[in-house]
Amino acid sequence: MHCQTCGDATSSEHNECPRCHTPLGQPAVTPSLPTYRVRGIGLAASIAVGATAVLFLVVALVPLVGMAMARKAAADHNPDPLLGAVIVEVVLSLPMLAAYVTAAVLVIIWTWRARKNTDAFPGALPSLGAGWAIAGWLVPFANFVVPVRVVANVARDSLWRRFTPTLVYGWWTAWLVFSVGERLMSRLDSRAYDKLPETPFNDAGYQAYLDYYRDSLLRHAVPAVGCVVAAVALIVLIRQISAAQEARIARALPTWPTAQGWPAVAVPAGPALPPPPAPVTPPAPVTPPSP
Repeated sequence: MHCQTCGDATSSEHNECPRCHTPLGQPAVTPSLPTYRVRGIGLAASIAVGATAVLFLVVALVPLVGMAMARKAAADHNPDPLLGAVIVEVVLSLPMLAAYVTAAVLVIIWTWRARKNTDAFPGALPSLGAGWAIAGWLVPFANFVVPVRVVANVARDSLWRRFTPTLVYGWWTAWLVFSVGERLMSRLDSRAYDKLPETPFNDAGYQAYLDYYRDSLLRHAVPAVGCVVAAVALIVLIRQISAAQEARIARALPTWPTAQGWPAVAVPAGPALPPPPAPVTPPAPVTPPSP
């Protein structure tokens, strides 16, 4: 006897497949429950996540432009280049913000679909409902714990693991470093910028701007590393889970018969016609008896 989910040999001594944990005799996917395609939305989410990481790195390196502008302003004793550094930062931050929002929406949609699919997988044991795949990212304080629990359940039930894959913990740790660290560093940048002279008139004023951009570059280094690590880990998770779920759903689809040719198309019958009349047989001639 073989498991209908993974194809491994099973034994009647166990109630479930030792590899994928599907109960014996159960199909790969419960026919009465709906399933969703996750490969396409997963690919779109991966592209958006990668674009967000690249654009955030660009924004994190903007202080290098500010340092160059501050040196030029100090050399020329002209504060106008400092305004140019602010404009460059704003212009580069807008695409990053757009990519971030797009990635967030696509990841939430993918997470919800992947979580709904596990409801149709016999042997899956999710601990949170599919609604938390959306609400977990939006509810304050819950968004520090719930999203990783949902993804951990999906990863275990999709990749046939007894325990949560280590990659899930790595992704969430890097995400918290990026998310929390970026907020804290942005507040520190805002407070430090408020202390700068509005219009520098001497070398000390220009040096203050130069020190600000140098410190900002160092402050955003840790969140930038966290962003890259989280993006790479999430992209790998999306690809692995999407491939595993698509393969399981495809395994449960009905198989077409393989015959020599296509069956003939049935033609609907028209109204019934009356049977033809029976042919009339003339009577046999009567032969008179011989004398």
